[in-house]
Amino acid sequence: MKNALLEIKDLKKYFKVNKSNLHAVDGISLKIEEGKTLGVVGESGCGKSTLGRTVIRLHEPTSGEIYFDGKNITHYNKSEMKIVRKDMQIIFQDPYSSLNPRMSVQELIAEPIIINKICASKSDIYQKVSHYMNLVGLTQRLSGAYPHELDGGRRQRIGIARALALDPKFLVCDEPVSALDVSIQAQILNLLMDLQSELKLTYMFITHDLSVVRHISTNIAVMYLGKCVELCPSKELFKNPMHPYTQALLSAIPIPKSEMRHKKQMIIRGELTSPINPLPGCRFSDRCKYSDGLCKSEDLPLREVEKDHFVACNRI
Repeated sequence: MKNALLEIKDLKKYFKVNKSNLHAVDGISLKIEEGKTLGVVGESGCGKSTLGRTVIRLHEPTSGEIYFDGKNITHYNKSEMKIVRKDMQIIFQDPYSSLNPRMSVQELIAEPIIINKICASKSDIYQKVSHYMNLVGLTQRLSGAYPHELDGGRRQRIGIARALALDPKFLVCDEPVSALDVSIQAQILNLLMDLQSELKLTYMFITHDLSVVRHISTNIAVMYLGKCVELCPSKELFKNPMHPYTQALLSAIPIPKSEMRHKKQMIIRGELTSPINPLPGCRFSDRCKYSDGLCKSEDLPLREVEKDHFVACNRI
């Protein structure tokens, strides 16, 4: 892959649970090309959000390496990360809880600009705020409004404007539309795609909605209990899913009744494997109808089974 803006190698993030470790992210390696979007999908609790936050070091990695713009930022100190974070920002899932209710729209967008001393004067600051309000579709009459006075779509536009205020190169979009109505979801997705085209942004787009990720992503990584089980271009994933878990996810997407007769839904049975000190082997093996002894003997790495199509499965 050429011009990889972000690359992670064997990234792990464990959380202490009593005397054990919860393996939230367990040995993930991937790259995101500059100007492209990597969609990260999977069930709730699979480690998607933890991956996004660890990549920008809101969570400190347990082990592994993070390369951003060609530099290894894994062990950067706070002052070094403060500089890097101007280029790495995040849009949070809940647009209400991520905003200070005591600050107006103008103050919320100005806050990162003031903290990072981007502008020399107040007039420059609020000129920049006005620019980003226009960019994300917020009218100037809302500059003095507070989050509780606005709907979810406008709140999320504030979150996007805050993330853009430092002119970043890379954004982690942590389920930015999951808390919104369907019609508003489409508006925010189209806004994100327009901004990416206009500002040459690179996204890690985290979601559990496969219809959303298909619309916006260049490549898709499928996660299951801290592991990446499949990674390939978006069109290829929907055309030729190979991992049994990916196939089950895709079969669960609602489709028009006229097509139902041609599609059989795969039912995933069994219980989730515990992410606390998991045993070696495929995490999906206890729920997979193709599982055999080999699946439980050792951890399965991603293998390139077709051009740019990586799968972690003994069956492929």
